[in-house]
This record gives sequence, C-alpha cells and structure tokens, in this order.
Amino acid sequence: MAGTASNEGTARGTAGASRHRSTIAVRLGTALLVIWLIIGAIAGAQRHYYNGSIASCTKASTIVVTILAGPLNYVGVNPKVACHVPQPSGS
Repeated sequence: MAGTASNEGTARGTAGASRHRSTIAVRLGTALLVIWLIIGAIAGAQRHYYNGSIASCTKASTIVVTILAGPLNYVGVNPKVACHVPQPSGS
C-alpha cells in the first residue's frame, strides 16, 4: 500500500508540474502577443496613421495590418492595403 500511495503522489506531482509549465507557456505567449501588437501600434503612430479621420477602407485596413505586422515594421515591412468599395447606384 505504501508504494501505491507514493506512486500516486509522484503522478500528481508530474501532472501539477505539467499544468504549471503549460500555464507559464500560455502567459508567456499572451505577453509576447500583447507586446507584438503594442509595437505595431507604435509603428502606426510614428507613421501618423492615427491623424485625421479613419473613414476610408484603405486607411483603416492599412492601420490594422500595420498593427498586426508589429516589429516587422522596423525591418522594412511597410504594409499597405488598397480597398475599392463599390458605390451605390444613383437610380
């Protein structure tokens, strides 16, 4: 019986350690994602994308892809999007 209790304790310890590692990995991944997006937002601000109205599809899309590109903006990536929204007919 004593050996069984010891084995159960070891199994619980291994499961707890595994859960702890996965929690750390999730928190690290979340932190990296937030930092990535903040860097992208800073790049958009440095390019003055937030000045004025964001009424056009092109400007809004460019802002979004700039934020998503994150640090890649500082190694030569300059994402731009061109949208062509159809105009309603005048009939």
